[in-house]
Amino acid sequence: MVEVAHLAKRFGATQAVADVSFTVAPGDIFGLLGPNGAGKTTTIRMLLDIFKPDSGTVRVFGGALDLAGKRRIGYLPEERGLYKDQPLESTLVYLAALKGMDEAAARRRLKDWLERLELGEHRRRKIQELSKGMQQKAQIIATLLHEPDLIVIDEPFSGLDPVNTRVVKDILAEQRARGCALIMSTHQMHQVEALCSRIMLINAGHAVLYGPVAEVKRSFAGNAVAVSGQGDFDGLPGVAETRHENGAWHLGLQLGADPQAVLRALLERPGVKVERFELAEPSLDDIFVSVVQSPAAPREAAHA
Repeated sequence: MVEVAHLAKRFGATQAVADVSFTVAPGDIFGLLGPNGAGKTTTIRMLLDIFKPDSGTVRVFGGALDLAGKRRIGYLPEERGLYKDQPLESTLVYLAALKGMDEAAARRRLKDWLERLELGEHRRRKIQELSKGMQQKAQIIATLLHEPDLIVIDEPFSGLDPVNTRVVKDILAEQRARGCALIMSTHQMHQVEALCSRIMLINAGHAVLYGPVAEVKRSFAGNAVAVSGQGDFDGLPGVAETRHENGAWHLGLQLGADPQAVLRALLERPGVKVERFELAEPSLDDIFVSVVQSPAAPREAAHA
């Protein structure tokens, strides 16, 4: 459904995106990840024909993106794009009409969405009068009301409490089940692990990881260790991130770091007692931090 090949974009002296390639198929939830300023939003805007690439190609629905193709896309930007001084219901109907929907059909479909996301009693309120969480749910409705085939969502869980986060996760799973292709950009790595089938990590405009989530995690086996004991476990050489959870220390290692060298450093540190030391499956958080912080981070996608 989406084919991006060797995409590049420069703004003045800044190379925002350099040689990024990926594909997204129907039924995929594809995670487009990276630190702030990595080039994710620029990539999304080129995909949506908001920016023109300096080089490379974008094919959506098998070809160049025309008006009919744009109407088959639902886009949820990180910054909310709703008219704050307008009533909720009329705004959502108007946005659906821009996607080619008949007004009567949009109102019928909207009623179910408003009830499901508990916005029915607020439908005549101005959007600026709604809480941030309500505005985010309204933005999600605007993204999905016209039943798009391709959904591009940037930080979909922003401002949502745990109950509404679960509702939105269920909705995204339903969209995948009906054959949509989804591209999701978020900093919440646990949501990526729960939802995404494949990911790409962009750093400084370059694709540094690309592949199925399970395969990426397997390739980083040995890049995290779990330690139980007493003493100071911070500031160890070769460790990118240290956190304490469930009574143990979890150490995310830098790329190329040797777990045995970390163990030796622990044993040599005064006042440290090691009761357990074992390799742990790295989380996407661990992988994200180790790749982004490592000075030796690869400049090519690790998985084709």
